[in-house]
Amino acid sequence: MARLYYTPPTEEQFNEVKEKSMELWKEVDTDNDKYGYISGKINAIKDIKNVQDNFMYMIAMFDINNQGKLAEKLSDETRLAIRERMIDDGNPEEYIPF
Repeated sequence: MARLYYTPPTEEQFNEVKEKSMELWKEVDTDNDKYGYISGKINAIKDIKNVQDNFMYMIAMFDINNQGKLAEKLSDETRLAIRERMIDDGNPEEYIPF
């Protein structure tokens, strides 16, 4: 069973992903948020706490292309923390953009 996946990262790494995830969602056409999809994602992230797999929950909100965009915004240490968790969860390395 993947244990690292459910292990919270450092507070600094968590806050970095939280901030950059909201930033990336805001880059999407928020004027076209007719059904509340984007605002719903931002609201889900806004009050999230650094417990269990919430770190990876934010990552899982993005498809692989947008995970790549998120990866570009993150520090090397945070990308590595995500990568290690994805590998621990059984993701094939060729599908991990971090």
